[in-house]
Amino acid sequence: MKSDKKPKIIVIAGPTASGKTALSIELAKNINGEIISSDSMQIYQGMDIGTAKVTPEEMQGIQHYLLDFVPPDKRYSVSDFKKDAEKAIEGILAKGKVPIIAGGTGLYIDSLVYGIEYPEMEYDETYRDFLMQQAQTEEGLKAIYEKAKQIDEEAMLHISPNDKKRIIRVLEIYKATGKNKTEQEKLSRIHGVPYDYKVFAIDMQREKLYERINQRVDLMLEQGLVEEVKNLRDKYQEFPTAMQGLGYKEVVEYLKEECTYGEMVEKLKQETRRYAKRQLTWFRKNKETVWLKAENGIQNNIDIILEVYKN
Repeated sequence: MKSDKKPKIIVIAGPTASGKTALSIELAKNINGEIISSDSMQIYQGMDIGTAKVTPEEMQGIQHYLLDFVPPDKRYSVSDFKKDAEKAIEGILAKGKVPIIAGGTGLYIDSLVYGIEYPEMEYDETYRDFLMQQAQTEEGLKAIYEKAKQIDEEAMLHISPNDKKRIIRVLEIYKATGKNKTEQEKLSRIHGVPYDYKVFAIDMQREKLYERINQRVDLMLEQGLVEEVKNLRDKYQEFPTAMQGLGYKEVVEYLKEECTYGEMVEKLKQETRRYAKRQLTWFRKNKETVWLKAENGIQNNIDIILEVYKN
């Protein structure tokens, strides 16, 4: 990973609403780069407002990869992402350009930076449906969280008791392979990493970040988030698994009349703030990450990135 012979890849991580999109685009313009999204929700077609998906205008002519290409009712794994991302990296390098990985999904980023191979598994859909059903109630979610802790205590240190998707993932991996997620990751790292990843993460004052998150939620609702969820429901006849993601499940609850509009808005803001906190905890695990202060401004942070990248 330290070898100068390996192609250098820039990674821009950080919590939601911290400015990753703007920074990565300006950086790409500066260094002839192209951007590979590492956002596990922005891959889905039709899920634009709730994921704050970058618009063609915001791209400013910079080529983006792994956006808006998976139907919401299709399963897309970390293994799929790693394969697609490395294919995109090779394509960008072949053009003589600089690959920039940008996004906030820690699991996606770690699969690349640490060379974690997730095996292609035959998933037991019946078991998955059973877990999803259990996770619908507070008591059931707590039960499967405790079960996951018994199977893989180390992995669960970094997974929130409310994170249905990742809790279920831990249980599925164990059922499909007989090994827990942590064992799988340690075994996969033996093969090494083909690139020299330079990892940066944006840090922002907590009060400012939460203010930006609240403003983003308000903007999403103004832009038509509720209508977007209704359209997805009508198109797929039900709520696909992808819509269990943050920003969608809260609207789904509102559409099912399980909460009021005001309660939905407050929950959206609260859960997004909690998610940002979990993201920061995740990215701080990597001791080699270079932290960028948001208040320094985009150009100053680009200068820091380039200094590290060139050395």
